[in-house]
Amino acid sequence: MSGAYPYMLDTNAASTLIRGRAGPALQRLMTEYGACISVITEAELRFGVRRRPEATRLAKVVEVFLQDVPSLPWTSVTAEVCADQRTRMESLGIGLSAMDLLIAAQALAEGCTLVSADCAFAQVPGLRVLDWSVPASK
Repeated sequence: MSGAYPYMLDTNAASTLIRGRAGPALQRLMTEYGACISVITEAELRFGVRRRPEATRLAKVVEVFLQDVPSLPWTSVTAEVCADQRTRMESLGIGLSAMDLLIAAQALAEGCTLVSADCAFAQVPGLRVLDWSVPASK
């Protein structure tokens, strides 16, 4: 577990930042704490760009984002956490899409809080989730 980054952005949080639609909570998190992404999120972002070859501006913005935000690689430790988590979730009857499971497992392996507006992550045992789309209470 690296612990180098307190927060890992899910693809929806990364996409929101890339499109310039981040609210104050997400902007503050990036400014004050910084964050990383999973290499799985990187793959999803790159796939989104490849699906829209005419979107050259988007491709450039994604590349800048990927240069600025560290993308953490998958490791054997991550694979071990993923296998354990998948087994645990299946035994509890909890389903999660394959890509979301990979991202959740990596956040767990890295000791990160996952930043996501996807409520599916709330079912992942032991995963700390910060919903960037919910305004902070005063």
